[in-house]
Amino acid sequence: MLVNPISFYGINKADKTKPAKNTNPIEKQDKLPKNVSSSRSQNQYAAYVAGVNKAEIAAKRNFEGSAAKKLFWVLTGRNSIYEDNYTKEHYYKNGNTGWRKWVDAPAYELLDRTPEQAIQSLCTIVKPDNSYPTIPDNIKTPNYGDNWGRKANYIELNPRTVGNHNYDRVHDGLLNTIKLLPAIPPSGNKFANCVVLSQLFPSIWGESYTGDGTSLYTMNLNAGISQNIASENLERDGVKVSNEEQVKAFNDLAHMRGLKTGFRMLLSEGQMWVGGEGFNWDNPKHQEAFINTCVNGINMGFDAIYFDSAKHIDGYDQEHYFGVGRLPHYDQMQKISYEIRNRTGRNDISIVGEKCDLNPRYEEMGYTAGTDRGVSDERSSVLHESRAQQNNMNYAAGPEVSNDNDDNYYTFDERLNRLTNCLFGHDSMDTKLPTFMQMTDIFPLTPYTSTHNEMLESRTKSSDGSAESHIHNVFDTSETARWFQHRVNQKFLDAIYL
Repeated sequence: MLVNPISFYGINKADKTKPAKNTNPIEKQDKLPKNVSSSRSQNQYAAYVAGVNKAEIAAKRNFEGSAAKKLFWVLTGRNSIYEDNYTKEHYYKNGNTGWRKWVDAPAYELLDRTPEQAIQSLCTIVKPDNSYPTIPDNIKTPNYGDNWGRKANYIELNPRTVGNHNYDRVHDGLLNTIKLLPAIPPSGNKFANCVVLSQLFPSIWGESYTGDGTSLYTMNLNAGISQNIASENLERDGVKVSNEEQVKAFNDLAHMRGLKTGFRMLLSEGQMWVGGEGFNWDNPKHQEAFINTCVNGINMGFDAIYFDSAKHIDGYDQEHYFGVGRLPHYDQMQKISYEIRNRTGRNDISIVGEKCDLNPRYEEMGYTAGTDRGVSDERSSVLHESRAQQNNMNYAAGPEVSNDNDDNYYTFDERLNRLTNCLFGHDSMDTKLPTFMQMTDIFPLTPYTSTHNEMLESRTKSSDGSAESHIHNVFDTSETARWFQHRVNQKFLDAIYL
Protein backbone atom coordinates (compact mmCIF):
# COMPACT_ATOMS: atom_id res chain seq x y z
CA MET A 1 0.00 0.00 0.00
CA LEU A 2 1.23 3.45 -0.93
CA VAL A 3 -0.65 6.54 0.17
CA ASN A 4 0.01 9.84 -1.55
CA PRO A 5 -1.62 12.96 -0.09
CA ILE A 6 -1.71 14.75 -3.44
CA SER A 7 -3.50 13.83 -6.68
CA PHE A 8 -1.73 10.91 -8.29
CA TYR A 9 -1.68 9.81 -11.91
CA GLY A 10 0.39 6.79 -12.80
CA ILE A 11 2.57 6.05 -15.78
CA ASN A 12 0.86 3.46 -17.93
CA LYS A 13 2.43 1.03 -20.35
CA ALA A 14 -0.37 -1.30 -21.36
CA ASP A 15 -0.05 0.28 -24.82
CA LYS A 16 3.75 -0.28 -24.63
CA THR A 17 4.37 3.50 -24.41
CA LYS A 18 4.66 6.13 -21.70
CA PRO A 19 2.62 9.36 -21.74
CA ALA A 20 4.44 12.62 -22.18
CA LYS A 21 5.92 14.16 -19.06
CA ASN A 22 3.36 15.91 -16.81
CA THR A 23 0.52 14.59 -18.96
CA ASN A 24 -2.64 13.53 -17.15
CA PRO A 25 -3.89 10.38 -18.92
CA ILE A 26 -7.38 10.78 -17.50
CA GLU A 27 -7.86 13.93 -19.53
CA LYS A 28 -7.66 11.79 -22.65
CA GLN A 29 -10.84 9.92 -21.79
CA ASP A 30 -13.00 11.70 -24.35
CA LYS A 31 -10.75 10.33 -27.09
CA LEU A 32 -11.42 6.74 -26.07
CA PRO A 33 -13.63 4.73 -28.42
CA LYS A 34 -16.99 3.71 -27.06
CA ASN A 35 -17.49 0.17 -28.26
CA VAL A 36 -20.85 -1.52 -28.51
CA SER A 37 -21.01 -4.99 -26.99
CA SER A 38 -21.97 -7.89 -29.23
CA SER A 39 -23.99 -9.24 -26.30
CA ARG A 40 -26.70 -6.58 -26.57
CA SER A 41 -28.87 -8.48 -29.04
CA GLN A 42 -28.55 -11.58 -26.90
CA ASN A 43 -29.56 -9.55 -23.85
CA GLN A 44 -32.68 -8.33 -25.64
CA TYR A 45 -33.59 -11.84 -26.73
CA ALA A 46 -33.02 -13.19 -23.22
CA ALA A 47 -35.27 -10.48 -21.81
CA TYR A 48 -37.98 -11.44 -24.31
CA VAL A 49 -37.78 -15.13 -23.40
CA ALA A 50 -37.83 -14.31 -19.72
CA GLY A 51 -40.91 -12.15 -20.20
CA VAL A 52 -42.78 -14.97 -21.94
CA ASN A 53 -41.83 -17.45 -19.24
CA LYS A 54 -42.71 -15.09 -16.41
CA ALA A 55 -46.31 -14.99 -17.63
CA GLU A 56 -46.55 -18.73 -16.98
CA ILE A 57 -44.92 -18.79 -13.54
CA ALA A 58 -46.46 -17.60 -10.29
CA ALA A 59 -43.89 -15.74 -8.25
CA LYS A 60 -43.33 -17.17 -4.77
CA ARG A 61 -41.26 -15.78 -1.95
CA ASN A 62 -39.36 -19.02 -1.52
CA PHE A 63 -35.89 -17.85 -0.60
CA GLU A 64 -35.44 -18.99 2.98
CA GLY A 65 -31.86 -19.89 3.87
CA SER A 66 -30.14 -18.31 0.89
CA ALA A 67 -29.39 -14.63 0.38
CA ALA A 68 -28.73 -15.38 -3.29
CA LYS A 69 -32.24 -16.81 -3.71
CA LYS A 70 -33.75 -13.75 -2.08
CA LEU A 71 -31.72 -11.42 -4.28
CA PHE A 72 -32.81 -13.27 -7.41
CA TRP A 73 -36.47 -13.15 -6.42
CA VAL A 74 -36.35 -9.43 -5.70
CA LEU A 75 -34.58 -8.81 -9.01
CA THR A 76 -36.95 -10.93 -11.11
CA GLY A 77 -40.13 -11.73 -9.20
CA ARG A 78 -39.66 -15.45 -9.72
CA ASN A 79 -37.78 -18.45 -8.38
CA SER A 80 -37.23 -20.35 -11.63
CA ILE A 81 -33.74 -20.16 -13.12
CA TYR A 82 -33.45 -20.29 -16.90
CA GLU A 83 -30.48 -21.88 -18.60
CA ASP A 84 -28.24 -19.20 -20.08
CA ASN A 85 -27.33 -19.80 -23.72
CA TYR A 86 -24.82 -16.95 -23.74
CA THR A 87 -22.83 -18.81 -21.09
CA LYS A 88 -22.82 -22.09 -23.00
CA GLU A 89 -21.71 -20.30 -26.14
CA HIS A 90 -18.81 -18.61 -24.30
CA TYR A 91 -17.34 -21.46 -22.28
CA TYR A 92 -13.57 -21.43 -22.36
CA LYS A 93 -12.37 -24.35 -24.52
CA ASN A 94 -16.02 -25.15 -25.28
CA GLY A 95 -16.59 -26.21 -21.70
CA ASN A 96 -14.20 -29.15 -21.90
CA THR A 97 -13.00 -28.61 -18.34
CA GLY A 98 -15.22 -31.04 -16.45
CA TRP A 99 -17.33 -29.37 -13.77
CA ARG A 100 -14.87 -26.48 -13.59
CA LYS A 101 -16.33 -24.48 -16.43
CA TRP A 102 -16.00 -20.76 -16.87
CA VAL A 103 -16.81 -18.07 -19.40
CA ASP A 104 -14.28 -16.51 -21.74
CA ALA A 105 -15.53 -12.96 -22.30
CA PRO A 106 -14.18 -9.44 -21.75
CA ALA A 107 -15.28 -7.49 -18.70
CA TYR A 108 -17.08 -4.79 -20.67
CA GLU A 109 -19.24 -7.42 -22.35
CA LEU A 110 -20.07 -9.18 -19.08
CA LEU A 111 -20.93 -5.86 -17.46
CA ASP A 112 -23.41 -5.12 -20.26
CA ARG A 113 -25.49 -8.03 -18.99
CA THR A 114 -28.15 -7.75 -16.29
CA PRO A 115 -27.74 -9.07 -12.73
CA GLU A 116 -30.48 -11.59 -13.54
CA GLN A 117 -28.48 -12.92 -16.49
CA ALA A 118 -25.30 -13.03 -14.41
CA ILE A 119 -26.94 -15.16 -11.70
CA GLN A 120 -28.45 -17.47 -14.32
CA SER A 121 -25.03 -17.74 -15.92
CA LEU A 122 -23.50 -18.87 -12.62
CA CYS A 123 -26.28 -21.41 -12.11
CA THR A 124 -25.82 -22.72 -15.65
CA ILE A 125 -22.07 -23.18 -15.06
CA VAL A 126 -22.47 -25.24 -11.88
CA LYS A 127 -25.58 -27.27 -12.66
CA PRO A 128 -25.11 -31.05 -13.04
CA ASP A 129 -25.58 -32.49 -16.52
CA ASN A 130 -29.19 -33.23 -17.49
CA SER A 131 -30.46 -31.03 -14.66
CA TYR A 132 -32.16 -27.67 -14.44
CA PRO A 133 -30.13 -24.75 -13.07
CA THR A 134 -31.09 -23.64 -9.59
CA ILE A 135 -29.88 -21.71 -6.55
CA PRO A 136 -29.43 -24.06 -3.58
CA ASP A 137 -31.25 -23.31 -0.33
CA ASN A 138 -28.05 -23.59 1.69
CA ILE A 139 -24.76 -22.58 0.10
CA LYS A 140 -21.63 -23.31 2.11
CA THR A 141 -18.11 -22.14 1.45
CA PRO A 142 -16.15 -24.74 -0.56
CA ASN A 143 -14.02 -26.95 1.66
CA TYR A 144 -10.32 -26.95 0.78
CA GLY A 145 -9.22 -27.64 4.35
CA ASP A 146 -8.34 -25.21 7.13
CA ASN A 147 -5.02 -24.24 5.52
CA TRP A 148 -6.36 -23.55 2.03
CA GLY A 149 -5.04 -19.97 2.15
CA ARG A 150 -1.43 -21.17 2.40
CA LYS A 151 -1.32 -21.83 -1.37
CA ALA A 152 -4.34 -19.98 -2.77
CA ASN A 153 -4.44 -17.53 -5.66
CA TYR A 154 -5.84 -14.21 -4.43
CA ILE A 155 -7.52 -12.16 -7.17
CA GLU A 156 -8.43 -8.62 -6.07
CA LEU A 157 -11.42 -6.99 -7.78
CA ASN A 158 -12.41 -3.35 -7.33
CA PRO A 159 -16.23 -3.08 -7.09
CA ARG A 160 -16.10 0.71 -7.27
CA THR A 161 -14.33 0.62 -10.63
CA VAL A 162 -16.96 -1.67 -12.16
CA GLY A 163 -19.90 0.04 -10.45
CA ASN A 164 -22.43 2.15 -12.30
CA HIS A 165 -20.92 5.61 -12.78
CA ASN A 166 -23.79 7.96 -13.55
CA TYR A 167 -22.34 11.44 -13.92
CA ASP A 168 -20.95 12.19 -10.42
CA ARG A 169 -22.45 9.19 -8.60
CA VAL A 170 -21.18 5.62 -8.09
CA HIS A 171 -23.29 2.68 -6.96
CA ASP A 172 -24.12 -0.99 -7.70
CA GLY A 173 -20.50 -2.09 -7.43
CA LEU A 174 -21.39 -5.41 -5.85
CA LEU A 175 -24.06 -6.39 -8.38
CA ASN A 176 -21.65 -5.59 -11.18
CA THR A 177 -18.87 -7.60 -9.54
CA ILE A 178 -21.26 -10.57 -9.57
CA LYS A 179 -21.40 -10.13 -13.35
CA LEU A 180 -17.64 -10.84 -13.51
CA LEU A 181 -17.80 -14.07 -11.48
CA PRO A 182 -18.64 -16.34 -14.45
CA ALA A 183 -15.31 -15.38 -16.07
CA ILE A 184 -13.09 -15.83 -13.00
CA PRO A 185 -10.99 -19.00 -13.53
CA PRO A 186 -12.11 -21.82 -11.21
CA SER A 187 -10.21 -23.31 -8.32
CA GLY A 188 -7.99 -26.26 -9.13
CA ASN A 189 -7.63 -29.78 -7.82
CA LYS A 190 -5.13 -28.67 -5.18
CA PHE A 191 -5.59 -24.93 -4.83
CA ALA A 192 -8.37 -22.43 -4.28
CA ASN A 193 -8.90 -19.19 -6.17
CA CYS A 194 -10.02 -16.44 -3.80
CA VAL A 195 -11.76 -13.25 -4.97
CA VAL A 196 -10.77 -10.30 -2.75
CA LEU A 197 -12.87 -7.11 -2.78
CA SER A 198 -10.88 -3.87 -2.69
CA GLN A 199 -13.67 -2.17 -0.74
CA LEU A 200 -16.34 -3.47 1.59
CA PHE A 201 -16.72 -0.72 4.20
CA PRO A 202 -17.15 3.03 3.58
CA SER A 203 -14.24 5.34 2.90
CA ILE A 204 -14.01 8.55 4.91
CA TRP A 205 -14.68 11.00 2.06
CA GLY A 206 -16.59 10.90 -1.18
CA GLU A 207 -18.81 7.89 -0.57
CA SER A 208 -20.94 7.20 -3.68
CA TYR A 209 -19.43 10.21 -5.49
CA THR A 210 -16.70 10.61 -8.08
CA GLY A 211 -13.87 13.10 -7.85
CA ASP A 212 -10.78 13.90 -5.80
CA GLY A 213 -10.37 12.83 -2.20
CA THR A 214 -12.19 9.52 -2.68
CA SER A 215 -9.30 7.23 -1.79
CA LEU A 216 -9.97 3.61 -0.82
CA TYR A 217 -6.98 3.95 1.49
CA THR A 218 -9.38 5.40 4.08
CA MET A 219 -12.03 3.55 6.06
CA ASN A 220 -14.95 4.56 8.27
CA LEU A 221 -15.61 1.81 10.83
CA ASN A 222 -19.06 1.03 12.26
CA ALA A 223 -20.70 2.80 9.31
CA GLY A 224 -22.24 -0.15 7.45
CA ILE A 225 -21.45 -1.19 3.88
CA SER A 226 -19.92 1.19 1.35
CA GLN A 227 -22.45 3.10 -0.73
CA ASN A 228 -20.11 2.65 -3.70
CA ILE A 229 -20.85 -1.06 -3.80
CA ALA A 230 -24.41 -1.23 -2.45
CA SER A 231 -27.55 -0.98 -4.55
CA GLU A 232 -30.50 1.14 -3.52
CA ASN A 233 -34.16 0.19 -3.92
CA LEU A 234 -33.64 -3.56 -4.12
CA GLU A 235 -37.22 -4.21 -3.07
CA ARG A 236 -40.25 -6.08 -4.37
CA ASP A 237 -43.70 -6.33 -2.75
CA GLY A 238 -42.36 -5.11 0.57
CA VAL A 239 -39.39 -7.52 0.56
CA LYS A 240 -36.08 -5.65 0.66
CA VAL A 241 -32.53 -6.91 0.20
CA SER A 242 -30.41 -5.08 2.76
CA ASN A 243 -26.84 -4.04 2.07
CA GLU A 244 -25.57 -6.87 4.28
CA GLU A 245 -27.78 -9.36 2.41
CA GLN A 246 -26.34 -8.12 -0.88
CA VAL A 247 -22.88 -8.96 0.45
CA LYS A 248 -24.07 -12.38 1.62
CA ALA A 249 -25.60 -13.02 -1.82
CA PHE A 250 -22.29 -12.17 -3.49
CA ASN A 251 -20.52 -14.67 -1.25
CA ASP A 252 -23.20 -17.30 -1.88
CA LEU A 253 -22.77 -17.00 -5.64
CA ALA A 254 -18.97 -17.06 -5.48
CA HIS A 255 -19.02 -20.07 -3.17
CA MET A 256 -21.48 -21.80 -5.47
CA ARG A 257 -18.78 -21.54 -8.16
CA GLY A 258 -16.17 -23.08 -5.86
CA LEU A 259 -14.39 -19.76 -5.22
CA LYS A 260 -13.26 -18.44 -1.86
CA THR A 261 -13.82 -14.76 -1.03
CA GLY A 262 -12.09 -12.05 0.99
CA PHE A 263 -11.94 -8.30 1.61
CA ARG A 264 -9.26 -5.66 2.13
CA MET A 265 -8.78 -4.01 5.54
CA LEU A 266 -6.56 -1.09 6.54
CA LEU A 267 -4.31 -1.00 9.61
CA SER A 268 -2.92 2.57 9.61
CA GLU A 269 -4.70 4.54 12.32
CA GLY A 270 -4.39 7.85 10.45
CA GLN A 271 -6.47 6.41 7.61
CA MET A 272 -9.42 5.26 9.73
CA TRP A 273 -12.31 6.87 11.56
CA VAL A 274 -14.67 5.35 14.12
CA GLY A 275 -17.72 7.09 15.58
CA GLY A 276 -16.83 10.36 13.88
CA GLU A 277 -13.33 10.60 15.36
CA GLY A 278 -9.84 9.64 14.31
CA PHE A 279 -8.84 6.06 15.08
CA ASN A 280 -6.37 5.41 17.91
CA TRP A 281 -4.79 2.01 18.56
CA ASP A 282 -4.39 2.95 22.24
CA ASN A 283 -8.16 3.36 22.64
CA PRO A 284 -9.72 0.01 23.75
CA LYS A 285 -13.08 1.01 22.24
CA HIS A 286 -11.43 1.64 18.88
CA GLN A 287 -9.64 -1.69 19.04
CA GLU A 288 -12.95 -3.40 19.73
CA ALA A 289 -14.61 -1.57 16.83
CA PHE A 290 -11.83 -2.76 14.51
CA ILE A 291 -12.17 -6.37 15.62
CA ASN A 292 -15.96 -6.23 15.31
CA THR A 293 -15.66 -4.85 11.78
CA CYS A 294 -13.48 -7.79 10.77
CA VAL A 295 -15.81 -10.25 12.50
CA ASN A 296 -18.85 -8.74 10.77
CA GLY A 297 -17.13 -9.21 7.42
CA ILE A 298 -16.46 -12.87 8.10
CA ASN A 299 -20.00 -13.36 9.38
CA MET A 300 -21.29 -12.07 6.05
CA GLY A 301 -19.63 -15.08 4.43
CA PHE A 302 -16.07 -14.05 3.57
CA ASP A 303 -13.21 -16.51 3.99
CA ALA A 304 -10.16 -14.22 4.00
CA ILE A 305 -8.97 -10.79 5.09
CA TYR A 306 -6.15 -8.95 3.33
CA PHE A 307 -4.42 -6.51 5.69
CA ASP A 308 -2.82 -3.50 4.06
CA SER A 309 0.64 -2.47 5.42
CA ALA A 310 0.83 -5.63 7.56
CA LYS A 311 4.59 -6.00 7.08
CA HIS A 312 5.30 -2.93 9.20
CA ILE A 313 3.34 -3.90 12.31
CA ASP A 314 5.14 -2.86 15.50
CA GLY A 315 7.57 -0.68 13.52
CA TYR A 316 9.17 -3.51 11.52
CA ASP A 317 11.02 -2.23 8.41
CA GLN A 318 9.64 1.21 9.20
CA GLU A 319 11.82 3.01 6.66
CA HIS A 320 9.69 1.51 3.86
CA TYR A 321 6.34 2.33 5.46
CA PHE A 322 4.30 4.87 3.48
CA GLY A 323 1.02 4.75 5.37
CA VAL A 324 -0.39 7.50 7.60
CA GLY A 325 -0.35 6.94 11.34
CA ARG A 326 0.68 4.13 13.65
CA LEU A 327 0.06 0.43 13.09
CA PRO A 328 -0.98 -2.04 15.81
CA HIS A 329 1.64 -3.56 18.06
CA TYR A 330 2.69 -7.18 17.75
CA ASP A 331 0.50 -8.33 20.67
CA GLN A 332 -2.46 -6.29 19.38
CA MET A 333 -2.26 -8.04 16.01
CA GLN A 334 -2.09 -11.41 17.76
CA LYS A 335 -5.26 -10.52 19.64
CA ILE A 336 -7.00 -9.33 16.46
CA SER A 337 -6.29 -12.58 14.60
CA TYR A 338 -7.27 -14.70 17.59
CA GLU A 339 -10.51 -12.84 18.23
CA ILE A 340 -11.58 -12.96 14.58
CA ARG A 341 -11.25 -16.73 14.52
CA ASN A 342 -12.64 -17.22 18.00
CA ARG A 343 -15.73 -15.03 17.61
CA THR A 344 -16.63 -16.40 14.20
CA GLY A 345 -15.89 -20.00 15.17
CA ARG A 346 -13.90 -20.46 11.97
CA ASN A 347 -10.42 -21.91 11.94
CA ASP A 348 -10.32 -21.93 8.14
CA ILE A 349 -10.02 -18.16 7.77
CA SER A 350 -7.03 -17.01 5.73
CA ILE A 351 -5.32 -13.86 6.99
CA VAL A 352 -3.07 -12.31 4.35
CA GLY A 353 -0.54 -9.57 5.02
CA GLU A 354 0.82 -7.13 2.46
CA LYS A 355 4.52 -7.86 1.83
CA CYS A 356 4.89 -10.06 4.91
CA ASP A 357 8.10 -12.08 4.58
CA LEU A 358 9.62 -15.17 6.23
CA ASN A 359 10.10 -13.63 9.66
CA PRO A 360 8.40 -15.98 12.17
CA ARG A 361 6.55 -13.00 13.67
CA TYR A 362 3.91 -13.16 10.92
CA GLU A 363 2.92 -16.76 11.54
CA GLU A 364 2.99 -16.02 15.27
CA MET A 365 0.55 -13.13 14.67
CA GLY A 366 -1.88 -15.55 13.04
CA TYR A 367 -1.14 -14.83 9.39
CA THR A 368 -1.63 -17.44 6.67
CA ALA A 369 0.13 -15.80 3.75
CA GLY A 370 2.38 -12.91 2.80
CA THR A 371 2.75 -11.24 -0.59
CA ASP A 372 5.55 -10.10 -2.88
CA ARG A 373 8.08 -12.75 -1.88
CA GLY A 374 10.28 -13.85 -4.76
CA VAL A 375 10.99 -12.20 -8.10
CA SER A 376 7.94 -12.96 -10.22
CA ASP A 377 9.80 -12.22 -13.45
CA GLU A 378 12.14 -15.17 -12.78
CA ARG A 379 10.85 -18.73 -12.47
CA SER A 380 14.02 -19.77 -10.64
CA SER A 381 13.36 -17.21 -7.88
CA VAL A 382 9.80 -18.40 -7.28
CA LEU A 383 10.94 -22.03 -7.36
CA HIS A 384 13.66 -21.26 -4.82
CA GLU A 385 11.09 -19.71 -2.46
CA SER A 386 8.77 -22.69 -2.90
CA ARG A 387 11.51 -25.13 -1.94
CA ALA A 388 12.66 -22.98 0.98
CA GLN A 389 9.13 -22.90 2.47
CA GLN A 390 7.90 -26.38 1.59
CA ASN A 391 8.05 -27.66 5.18
CA ASN A 392 5.64 -25.05 6.56
CA MET A 393 2.03 -25.80 5.64
CA ASN A 394 0.59 -23.15 7.97
CA TYR A 395 2.16 -20.00 6.53
CA ALA A 396 4.01 -19.01 3.37
CA ALA A 397 5.01 -15.80 1.63
CA GLY A 398 4.49 -15.90 -2.10
CA PRO A 399 4.87 -13.91 -5.32
CA GLU A 400 2.48 -11.51 -6.98
CA VAL A 401 1.57 -10.75 -10.56
CA SER A 402 0.76 -7.16 -9.57
CA ASN A 403 -0.49 -5.31 -6.53
CA ASP A 404 -2.57 -2.26 -5.60
CA ASN A 405 0.41 0.03 -6.36
CA ASP A 406 0.52 -1.12 -9.97
CA ASP A 407 0.70 1.89 -12.30
CA ASN A 408 -0.06 -0.21 -15.39
CA TYR A 409 3.60 -0.33 -16.37
CA TYR A 410 3.78 -4.07 -17.16
CA THR A 411 3.27 -5.09 -20.77
CA PHE A 412 0.94 -7.97 -21.52
CA ASP A 413 3.92 -10.25 -22.16
CA GLU A 414 5.43 -9.28 -18.80
CA ARG A 415 2.17 -9.96 -17.00
CA LEU A 416 1.83 -13.35 -18.65
CA ASN A 417 5.36 -14.26 -17.69
CA ARG A 418 4.77 -13.21 -14.08
CA LEU A 419 1.49 -15.13 -13.92
CA THR A 420 3.15 -18.24 -15.37
CA ASN A 421 5.93 -18.13 -12.81
CA CYS A 422 3.46 -17.57 -9.96
CA LEU A 423 1.30 -20.53 -10.99
CA PHE A 424 4.07 -22.97 -11.90
CA GLY A 425 7.09 -21.98 -9.81
CA HIS A 426 7.12 -25.19 -7.76
CA ASP A 427 8.13 -28.85 -7.93
CA SER A 428 4.60 -30.03 -7.15
CA MET A 429 1.25 -28.40 -6.41
CA ASP A 430 1.63 -29.51 -2.80
CA THR A 431 4.43 -26.96 -2.38
CA LYS A 432 2.80 -24.14 -4.37
CA LEU A 433 3.14 -20.68 -2.82
CA PRO A 434 0.24 -18.26 -2.33
CA THR A 435 -0.01 -15.75 -5.15
CA PHE A 436 -1.63 -12.34 -5.43
CA MET A 437 -2.95 -10.53 -8.48
CA GLN A 438 -5.26 -7.71 -9.50
CA MET A 439 -8.36 -7.36 -11.66
CA THR A 440 -6.26 -5.96 -14.51
CA ASP A 441 -4.25 -9.22 -14.60
CA ILE A 442 -7.40 -10.97 -15.82
CA PHE A 443 -9.53 -8.14 -17.22
CA PRO A 444 -7.06 -5.53 -18.57
CA LEU A 445 -7.79 -1.92 -17.72
CA THR A 446 -7.47 0.80 -20.32
CA PRO A 447 -3.98 2.36 -20.67
CA TYR A 448 -5.54 5.61 -19.41
CA THR A 449 -5.92 4.39 -15.84
CA SER A 450 -4.32 1.84 -13.52
CA THR A 451 -5.00 -0.23 -10.43
CA HIS A 452 -3.40 2.45 -8.26
CA ASN A 453 -5.42 5.25 -9.84
CA GLU A 454 -8.61 3.30 -9.24
CA MET A 455 -7.67 2.80 -5.58
CA LEU A 456 -6.74 6.43 -5.01
CA GLU A 457 -9.73 8.13 -6.54
CA SER A 458 -13.07 7.57 -8.18
CA ARG A 459 -13.21 9.14 -11.61
CA THR A 460 -15.70 8.28 -14.28
CA LYS A 461 -14.25 7.30 -17.66
CA SER A 462 -17.58 8.02 -19.33
CA SER A 463 -17.60 10.32 -22.34
CA ASP A 464 -21.32 11.09 -22.06
CA GLY A 465 -22.08 10.66 -18.35
CA SER A 466 -23.62 7.23 -18.73
CA ALA A 467 -22.69 4.09 -16.80
CA GLU A 468 -22.41 2.13 -20.05
CA SER A 469 -19.81 4.52 -21.47
CA HIS A 470 -17.72 4.28 -18.30
CA ILE A 471 -17.60 0.48 -18.50
CA HIS A 472 -16.53 0.51 -22.14
CA ASN A 473 -13.84 3.10 -21.47
CA VAL A 474 -12.34 1.81 -18.21
CA PHE A 475 -11.35 -1.57 -19.74
CA ASP A 476 -9.01 -2.20 -22.64
CA THR A 477 -11.14 -3.10 -25.68
CA SER A 478 -8.26 -3.87 -28.05
CA GLU A 479 -7.69 -7.18 -29.81
CA THR A 480 -4.39 -7.44 -27.95
CA ALA A 481 -6.25 -7.33 -24.66
CA ARG A 482 -8.53 -10.15 -25.80
CA TRP A 483 -5.48 -12.16 -26.83
CA PHE A 484 -4.03 -11.57 -23.37
CA GLN A 485 -7.21 -12.75 -21.65
CA HIS A 486 -7.24 -15.94 -23.76
CA ARG A 487 -3.68 -16.63 -22.71
CA VAL A 488 -4.49 -16.00 -19.04
CA ASN A 489 -7.33 -18.50 -19.24
CA GLN A 490 -5.01 -21.05 -20.80
CA LYS A 491 -2.51 -20.62 -17.95
CA PHE A 492 -5.20 -21.30 -15.37
CA LEU A 493 -6.51 -24.28 -17.34
CA ASP A 494 -3.01 -25.76 -17.39
CA ALA A 495 -2.80 -25.33 -13.61
CA ILE A 496 -6.23 -26.67 -12.67
CA TYR A 497 -5.50 -30.37 -13.09
CA LEU A 498 -1.95 -30.46 -11.73
